[in-house]
Amino acid sequence: MIELYVDGASAGNPGKSGIGIYIKGEGHALKISEPIDPTNNHTAEFLALLRGMEEAAKLTTGIVSARSDSKIVVTAVENQFVKNELHKGYLAQVLKIAETFDYFFIKWIPDSENRAADELARQAIQR
Repeated sequence: MIELYVDGASAGNPGKSGIGIYIKGEGHALKISEPIDPTNNHTAEFLALLRGMEEAAKLTTGIVSARSDSKIVVTAVENQFVKNELHKGYLAQVLKIAETFDYFFIKWIPDSENRAADELARQAIQR
């Protein structure tokens, strides 16, 4: 099983933004910290999940457990619905990738359990 931890960060609304991805499991330990175009925090969270899903798909077609501290992102994926027009496209891409896994689930976790991805997202803003 691949464990995928994702976080997005934005210094402003919109502002300088970044994503952090931490993937572990099946012999992998991958850390990704990438600046993204200035945006708001919610969009950064969706982009972090999408990018993380793309990376997970390179590693497995088996079980992927995604974890995020964004209730909006987790709820959107679980319900397969989001109101924001911009986020609809990101959600559609996430769901399409999720279908390629034998089993995919997403879980909300508190900030305290998402420190690795949070730190990577914050590092991305600094670049």
